[in-house]
Amino acid sequence: MIQVKPGIGDVIWHLPFIRAIARAAPGGRVTFLAPPTSSAKELLQAEPCIEDTLYFEHAGSELRRGVNLIRLAALLRQQDLASIWILDRTIRPALAAALARIPKRIGLGLGPQRLFITNRGIGQEHFHDHPIDWLRALMAETKVPLLSTEPDLPLPQAVSAAISEQFASCTRPWIVLGIGASHPDKDWSDAAWIRFLAGLQTPGTVFLIGGPANARRAAAFIAATGAERTINACGLRLIEAAVLLRLADLFVGPSSGPLNLAAAGGTDAFGLFGSTPVLTYSKFIHAIVPDGGASPGGMTRIEPAHVIERITPYLSRRKVQA
Repeated sequence: MIQVKPGIGDVIWHLPFIRAIARAAPGGRVTFLAPPTSSAKELLQAEPCIEDTLYFEHAGSELRRGVNLIRLAALLRQQDLASIWILDRTIRPALAAALARIPKRIGLGLGPQRLFITNRGIGQEHFHDHPIDWLRALMAETKVPLLSTEPDLPLPQAVSAAISEQFASCTRPWIVLGIGASHPDKDWSDAAWIRFLAGLQTPGTVFLIGGPANARRAAAFIAATGAERTINACGLRLIEAAVLLRLADLFVGPSSGPLNLAAAGGTDAFGLFGSTPVLTYSKFIHAIVPDGGASPGGMTRIEPAHVIERITPYLSRRKVQA
């Protein structure tokens, strides 16, 4: 199985489809290929349907993409595969699979990709659908049962125990804020985050996550607001942040990796969809959209006070941990 999307969130929403295909595969396990920026190896280390996770490079200049295509074909040939599922409409993975002489190449078949796959593909009317809807259509077309689109990401027990112990003394409920995004237009400004943090009233503990790149930013937010019981958790490793999000009682943040990880942990996640389409694959995602809908610059039209109003009924709730 191969997917080309580079993000952490992309791995999460692909997971239910990976499981569905694995259930229909001999032995019930698959090899998953993704770009290294997806962090798929770390995220899927405890997923029982994944036999192995392999990385391949996909982006770059036209020359670099040509080189990557040749390398991908060689990597696929080494695996001695009987079949491959191409979970995107892009041409190059399908072409690489054909060059690697994989007999059964199942793909979406949208656009020119249809020339390199061996199944019928899905209808061209799906070309401009959200990628999640592409895969829903592919499961229906190939008659592979899709039991659920909830990711329910399994996490390593040792990491879960360590994070539980590290923050055991922190007052509940735990509210995690995901600062940062893959593009600035998807995130709030620093001023908006500071207004939100200053107005947030909770009897529990607030955690700021966003990876090392946002550590200084988180520290500045805390200093600017004098927020008590607020922890800069940007230094956590990705898998540790995933555990914290599963243990959390509430998440707030833009449409990004942490939002998807929170939903994958069964945590109510209020997503700020200012400039991107609303994600609908999980019942745990609660969309906050600006007036007029998502559009470029839409995050500036989501007011911190409005978000606080939306989440207020959840601020004292305790999540029942599975």
